[in-house]
Amino acid sequence: MQIEVVLLALSALFFLSVFAGKASSKYGVPALLLFLGVGMLAGSDGIGVQFDNIHTAQAVGTVALCIILFSGGMDTKLGEIKPVIVQGILLSTFGVLVTAILTGVLAWWVLGKTYESAGVGLMTSLLLAAIMSSTDSASVFSILRSKGLNLKQNLRPMLELESGSNDPMAYLLVLTLVDIVSMGTVPNYWIIIGKLIMQLAIGAGLGFALGKFAVFVINRIKIGNDSLYPILVLTFCIFIFSATYFLQGNGYLAVYIAGLVIGNSKFVHKRSSINFFDGLAWLFQLVMFLMLGLLVNPHELLPIALPALIISLLMIFIARPLSVFLCLLPFRKMTLKAKTYVSWVGLRGAVPIIFAIIPLAEGLPHARLIFNIVFFCTLVSLLVQGTSLPIVARWLNLAEKSKNVSKLRDFDIDVSNDIKTVLAEVELTAKTVENGNRLMDIKLPENSLAVMVKREEKYFVPTGKTALEEKDKLLIMTDDYESLQEVYKKLGIENKN
Repeated sequence: MQIEVVLLALSALFFLSVFAGKASSKYGVPALLLFLGVGMLAGSDGIGVQFDNIHTAQAVGTVALCIILFSGGMDTKLGEIKPVIVQGILLSTFGVLVTAILTGVLAWWVLGKTYESAGVGLMTSLLLAAIMSSTDSASVFSILRSKGLNLKQNLRPMLELESGSNDPMAYLLVLTLVDIVSMGTVPNYWIIIGKLIMQLAIGAGLGFALGKFAVFVINRIKIGNDSLYPILVLTFCIFIFSATYFLQGNGYLAVYIAGLVIGNSKFVHKRSSINFFDGLAWLFQLVMFLMLGLLVNPHELLPIALPALIISLLMIFIARPLSVFLCLLPFRKMTLKAKTYVSWVGLRGAVPIIFAIIPLAEGLPHARLIFNIVFFCTLVSLLVQGTSLPIVARWLNLAEKSKNVSKLRDFDIDVSNDIKTVLAEVELTAKTVENGNRLMDIKLPENSLAVMVKREEKYFVPTGKTALEEKDKLLIMTDDYESLQEVYKKLGIENKN
């Protein structure tokens, strides 16, 4: 096939996916679910695009997950997760293990009752459960952040910490169970436990150390071209993942912790690097979900629809809640409503599907059955849980009022997270200038400034004597959100996001 044809097809799929993402924000459907739908529509049972290269899918998925975890770590504020770090670690380790065991036993029972002809054993069922045992970081990050969902009791940092750090534990369980199923022998469980602890410890240690080293190098090296700094950060991300793998550690945990260390440190061109990784993470999410949508054959989902649906519901309403309540049992200050909501945010996404490719690549028995069940369960999770996160938060009275800040549309300006200030854009009305049209006539709070004006297509810096006009747009800089609300009040306008 000509490269031009491939590029044309890819651009068409990307356009569809981007518009699907726009539709998701309007109608409340997770963008990642729509990306999957675009891939399935273009696949073998749809338009007819053939893609069945398992090893390519596994390689792309590995790189994508590496980028997404690193970006998620960079975006996570250490000050926000410190109060919930113990809860997050418990959920991402012990919680994953409990979820895998409970789901594995339930899946074995369900498949035995509804799909007996498949002859799926307990170890294969546990492998299926391990693949789905972690919450998906791409789904949790994208849904919580795209919805602008502000949660009480520090729930959002805890959920993001859990989803960003529990993939390594699930990955280790999957690899261990793949070895057990392929060998068909009873393993030495003490050796397995020791190996798990060793890989997690090495991954965490190398992630922290190499993250600190990356910050040191970035701040010391002098690069003539400023646009190369984000590329340097990307290079460190890839290096940390691969180096940790060769040193027998867990690369996924290493890149997440390295991203956490780098994102919470001061370094040259930090803002441009974070923006670069935000865009890169979304690109890889799009590519990953499109590819996985192409990989599945929808007609194969029909025979397993009933057992997969039952397994999905048991996981959502039994296995996940039990594991969450067990992990959070020592934390008595955490309310029942908060624990219930954490249970509900057990989103499955691309990560389980990527992990489900591993048995396919290894040629294990029932590998295609595992892949199809995981894919079906992911669709159910995104539909049932992904679409209802804001609604459930409001039902449980855990949703805080969103911070009322207008998005910058006419001023392409950004400031570092290290600068504690708030930027907002307001458009003046006739009411604003009725008592005087000079900037000095508008009594802004002392800690607030109008730093720039846009009039038609011209920009200028105002002074106190600057005459303002209706429909002028002001760039306001202030210390905090409370002061910004006072600015809106003084200007006599309503904020429209």
